[in-house]
Amino acid sequence: MYIFKSKEELQKHLAAFSKGKTIGFTPTMGALHLGHMHLIEQSNLKCDISICSIFVNPTQFNNPNDLAKYPNTLTTDLEMLENVKCDIVYNPPVNDLYVKGEKAKSYDFGSLTTILEGEFRPGHFNGMATIIQKLLNIINPTIAFFGQKDLQQLYIVKNLAKQMKSDTYIEGVETVRGKSGLAKSSRNKLLSENAKKEASLIYNCLNYCENNKAIGVTKLKSHIQKEFLKNENFTLEYAEFVALKTMLPIKDWEAVNQSAVCISAYHSGVRLIDNIIL
Repeated sequence: MYIFKSKEELQKHLAAFSKGKTIGFTPTMGALHLGHMHLIEQSNLKCDISICSIFVNPTQFNNPNDLAKYPNTLTTDLEMLENVKCDIVYNPPVNDLYVKGEKAKSYDFGSLTTILEGEFRPGHFNGMATIIQKLLNIINPTIAFFGQKDLQQLYIVKNLAKQMKSDTYIEGVETVRGKSGLAKSSRNKLLSENAKKEASLIYNCLNYCENNKAIGVTKLKSHIQKEFLKNENFTLEYAEFVALKTMLPIKDWEAVNQSAVCISAYHSGVRLIDNIIL
């Protein structure tokens, strides 16, 4: 496994070794878990070369405390990537991707950013899109792999690739979950074992929506709100039913697999998000 700290060295290596080969790319901020490994495995299956970036992007944190608290587990991350047979890791310092004082670009993603994470994390998606655009331009992958857990991000990146006129195909990969249904997330490391058990409430609500779709959006939303009120350790930030193509709220279901239920909630001060496509 090759590890590069500079984009020039990475590009030099790719120019020498990637001719005629397909490149799979998984961008991460480290603190890797089984969900990330699943993305690399998909990349290994579908591409000749698998690249993973590890870079904690400062421009997508609207809360400086979140940036300061973000876990740094680089040694373990690299071991995990080696075990899953990742070919290349790009782990640059900030000054390899940003010039001093550089801010996030401003993008127009239309309705995709007006609610959910866009509402509760102002500036987040501009920062995310800024770094993804830089990484896609540096690596020029055949396929870039993104987890479905960050559903809004996935659809924004698809839109970004169109705006860039990029040849990279953006592939969404199904969320990896623990036995309790809790979605794998870097933030889970901040939860106690008891909190992780209680956090299965999120998936239980999503599962209920899947099994009771026929009762309609309004009743399902009410059910989620009532379930969260029963648990004093949880604060529900949002439970929203949206159309996938626009990320706008719906009152009735779209076509099959064109709607999603998205939940954000706090447990023990840790913010957790999840969703299910219906």
